[in-house]
Amino acid sequence: MLHIGGARTALFSWLFARHHGGEFVLRIEDTDRERSTEAATQVILDGLQWLGLDWDEPPVFQRTRQAEHVLAVEQLLEEGHAYRCYCTKDELDAMRAEQRARGEKPKYDGRCRHRSDRPANVPHVVRFRSPDVGQTIVRDMVLGDVVFDNAELDDLILLRSDGTPTYNLAVVADDAAMGITHVIRGADHLNNTPRQIQLYEALGLPVPKFAHIPLIHGPDGAKMSKRHGAVAVTEYREAGYLPDALVNYLARLGWSHGDQEVFSRAQLIELFDLAQVGRTAARFDQQKLDWLNALYLRQADPASLVAEVRRFLSFPTEDGPPLEHVIAALQERSKNLVELAQGARFFYQPPTSYDEKAVKKHLRAQAWPLVAAFIERVEAMGEDFSGALAHQAIKELCAEAGVGMGKLAQPLRILLSGGPVSPPIDITIELLGREEVLRRVRDGMARLRA
Repeated sequence: MLHIGGARTALFSWLFARHHGGEFVLRIEDTDRERSTEAATQVILDGLQWLGLDWDEPPVFQRTRQAEHVLAVEQLLEEGHAYRCYCTKDELDAMRAEQRARGEKPKYDGRCRHRSDRPANVPHVVRFRSPDVGQTIVRDMVLGDVVFDNAELDDLILLRSDGTPTYNLAVVADDAAMGITHVIRGADHLNNTPRQIQLYEALGLPVPKFAHIPLIHGPDGAKMSKRHGAVAVTEYREAGYLPDALVNYLARLGWSHGDQEVFSRAQLIELFDLAQVGRTAARFDQQKLDWLNALYLRQADPASLVAEVRRFLSFPTEDGPPLEHVIAALQERSKNLVELAQGARFFYQPPTSYDEKAVKKHLRAQAWPLVAAFIERVEAMGEDFSGALAHQAIKELCAEAGVGMGKLAQPLRILLSGGPVSPPIDITIELLGREEVLRRVRDGMARLRA
């Protein structure tokens, strides 16, 4: 699944490509057939599309390039950079147990390197013959030079016993075929990079430039997990987040431009630079994400939110006030689209029950004469009715009774919405309209007084 970490890596790659006028390509690395389900692939596609990270070529599925991967392995075999390994699982387990017993780091010891026999009908893998001496240096665009002793790198498997390629071989072959110049990925891939550099060189292929982004940790400094919010990116959409807000937030996870917190996409493309990516792990801050989302929600054009809010409402809105107008009334007080949709619900569905605590607090005996007087005032307005006039009537009635406006506004709010919270009472009344306001107030009055 595409989680927050993978989405940020994709975003940094996309911004880098767009900043330099390059191409951003999408490759689905699905050599691991068990984990690479159609559902997981769809989450990647849906997540990137929702975030607006468009790619410049049709997606490449690694599994469709198996023939090219096998050709690369055959080249390595012919040139002596790879060999067939016939070791069984039991032999490998025993080898590692002996190494542990001697206090050594368990790794393949190269015992099949010099075998000349090729037993028939015996399963085997193909391994890369890694250099025994010297160093492989990753000249990283974020972390600087990272040095690996070749003696620490064992002979990795290139081709499994079923003939399928492994990740490290497949990405090297595909990077070359796709003309990849820069690889931006999570720092958890750093240990793969010296092996891949050795493979590029053994195959006579150009080595791309690498940039490894430190991982994202939770607020407690521990590795990001589901309890911190490490869920599929598409779940943020279902939780009511806006894609622009999430993109802005992800961009600031490990990258900075002075103290600026809020960036448009155009600004991110213009300003993004790997030199400003930090070398330490970024910390996920749910409160900051919520703050950013609320900011973007307040600033959004209400019309642009209609489709998503309608999806969360899941019932027709044609018989009520224009949804765009309801959204405009709720934007200031909503943290996300789910919250906004919940606030919009009563405009289209009259309350079937009333908040018990609010009723006890605001709809006492002295409230009913004020409510009845309000009904008379609204009835008298006729075609001249408006939210502003209704608001004036509330003000005048409360002044006549010698009480604050809340003594009538809150009872009306409860009768209209079912609870003590809504947009300003004049806006709420304006959106519902005269006939609906009268109907709800009368119905609620009859039910609650009974």
